[in-house]
Amino acid sequence: MPLIKTIKPEDATGELAELYEKITAMRGCVANSAQIFSASPDLIKQQMSFIEYYMMKQKALSMPLLASIRMLISDKNSCSYCVDFNASILINRLGWTPKEVEAMRANPNDAKLEAKEKAMLLFVLKAVRTPHDVSATDVQVLRELGYNDGEILDATNHGARMSAIDIIFDAFKIEKDF
Repeated sequence: MPLIKTIKPEDATGELAELYEKITAMRGCVANSAQIFSASPDLIKQQMSFIEYYMMKQKALSMPLLASIRMLISDKNSCSYCVDFNASILINRLGWTPKEVEAMRANPNDAKLEAKEKAMLLFVLKAVRTPHDVSATDVQVLRELGYNDGEILDATNHGARMSAIDIIFDAFKIEKDF
């Protein structure tokens, strides 16, 4: 049980019930990863907007790249909920094998991504883990691979926000529900 009170879908009313309906339409259920935000419907809205942006609006960053970013950021942060959730996306939705996922966890250079995406993955990991070490050359390499500055920012934002989610999930002891 999480350390803060969460509201289950069957107990939600008003605005929260409406938000849960949208989450169910988007994801098929209201997972614990959404319920943890139930104490603050405005945070659920922000999180839904964030997810919707990366799933539906931006087109340059693939689902395998985004799931890899989330999983490896969460791995570094020791957030087992997010590591396992994103590993399950890679395996069950995107067709990776468990060995491919484990190889990437052991060495991000072994990610089952095309070279361009692997470069973005490695950049985001560097930016989130050691932001002071990022150089103009690092950014230029991504530009030369065809990414624009907005796409570089989008990928980095995705990784940075994953760290924040990891903190929330771990601090409040979210339970696995998958």
